[in-house]
Amino acid sequence: MDIIQLLPDHVANQIAAGEVIQRPSSAVKEMLENALDAGANQIQLYIKDAGKTLLQVVDNGCGMSKSDAKICFQRHATSKIKGINDLFKIRTMGFRGEAMASIAAISHVELNTKLTEEKIGTQLVIEGGEIQSEKESVCANGTSIKVKNLFYNVPARRNFLKSDKVELRHITEEFTRIALANPQIKMQFFHNNNELFHLPKSNLRQRIVNLIGGKKNEILVPIEEKTSLVKITGFIGKPESAKRTRGEQYFFVNGRFIKNHYLNHAVNKAFEGLIPSNYFPSHFINLEINPSRIDINIHPTKTEIKFEDEKEIYAIIRATIKRSLGTYNIAPSLDFSQESAFTIDYKKESLIQEPKIKIDNTYNPFAKDKSKKTTSQFIEQTEIYQEEQQNTLNKQDDMYAIQIKGEFIAYSTSDGLLLINQVRGHKRILFEYFKKTLNKSINQSQKLLFPKLITLNNKDITLIMELHEILADIGFIFDQVDKETISINGVPPECKDANLQFLIENLLEQYKSENSIEIEQKEKIAISLSTSLCINKKKILSQKEMRTLKEELLKCENPTICPLGKKTMINIKHSELEKYF
Repeated sequence: MDIIQLLPDHVANQIAAGEVIQRPSSAVKEMLENALDAGANQIQLYIKDAGKTLLQVVDNGCGMSKSDAKICFQRHATSKIKGINDLFKIRTMGFRGEAMASIAAISHVELNTKLTEEKIGTQLVIEGGEIQSEKESVCANGTSIKVKNLFYNVPARRNFLKSDKVELRHITEEFTRIALANPQIKMQFFHNNNELFHLPKSNLRQRIVNLIGGKKNEILVPIEEKTSLVKITGFIGKPESAKRTRGEQYFFVNGRFIKNHYLNHAVNKAFEGLIPSNYFPSHFINLEINPSRIDINIHPTKTEIKFEDEKEIYAIIRATIKRSLGTYNIAPSLDFSQESAFTIDYKKESLIQEPKIKIDNTYNPFAKDKSKKTTSQFIEQTEIYQEEQQNTLNKQDDMYAIQIKGEFIAYSTSDGLLLINQVRGHKRILFEYFKKTLNKSINQSQKLLFPKLITLNNKDITLIMELHEILADIGFIFDQVDKETISINGVPPECKDANLQFLIENLLEQYKSENSIEIEQKEKIAISLSTSLCINKKKILSQKEMRTLKEELLKCENPTICPLGKKTMINIKHSELEKYF
């Protein structure tokens, strides 16, 4: 009996839509990229209820004819490629012909478009991928696409959408990426009839300032390099502006935003020795490469690119950044005209003397008395060590602890040895404390004598204001001063001695890096705080501190694993220790 059958088109389109359109920000990305490909120099983005109710992109590009307007919503319909060889010389944003078909399959779409040379445009209304109406329309040159009720026919996907604040943050990030890659285009962003961004035509530096914040201008360092392989332009942030968050790291290849950890590593290596290892420098870097030397057809969202000469590009980026840091006197530059190792200040009174070698003619390495002496010394030292150890154990009983390289703590027990990872153990203690505090909403805050001003970028300001109520339950009392600054007036007692700028940046970075869907917002905050406030890996602890850590850890509900699911301790029994001897 035959059981394999072809899926209906509308089902296949909905399945395909899941790969391309994951949330409202995915639809925004595709529509903005289409506006760019249409040659627009003015683009407006309108959204309502974080895109759940309405997504609209209006551009003044070339527009579409009546027949093109209809066919653009069919799968694999594209004007960008005609043959297989075109895949190796792509310079447009979209080319797969999947975006509009995917969007139309899961929403209500209204399209108004008009060619520049025509007097009358075209209006299409589509529901679930099916054209409901088609008529002539009086509209401006270019294209306006309204996407309403996204995922209306895929309720499971709609239920997985996050809060309006979270979805708005994702849309803002997509808008930011495209705006940074195209500073020559005027762009506006409206949410619920409020204008969030008004970006006039400008250069890249001004666009960065308009998007990220006014204080960015003074910390931007230009970079530029042109080789036969790649042309590099853009800006990097000064070392003192490096943060614990990765939010201000942007790579663009031929005008397309990409994610590439290998190239990010090249930037970090260029800053090596100038910033702490756990900090990240800002960078806004454009790469222009021959399209035949890259492959952008490896991911549905086209944010990942395969480079033919990745190692060479890595080296060029690193060298270009190091040179700019030296040119602008940010990092020490080397003078290759003279080797400093050969620069010696000669003085008569400090002439280098030839070393004198002393020889003991009476020395006999096989003498018997030497072996006796060595043995007696070893026995004597061993007896002293054992005596001191026994005295200490008698004082501390079985609670005596030894710290191993500032990472592990070994506790002697009645039946063997207990090893605790001090960092993970402390994370578990803090996690359970903050989790209980959040669930009970106990606002234990210590008021600061002088409010502390914390500077963050626009996206991090938006995020921390989203978490305002939850952080207040823990004890963080703060207000937003302007678009880039918050004022902290109170902190939890556990944070009174912490570096608040570092703490807040680290908290946000840990919060953003925790991507598990199952973890609720309060638990993510508890994980972030426990990670930010736990003791350092190399911190030397006193006997009292080590005993306290063990006691508090064993009181936890789940003492054997840290909040991230890694082991905090192992118990080695006496019978297992005997196997080693």
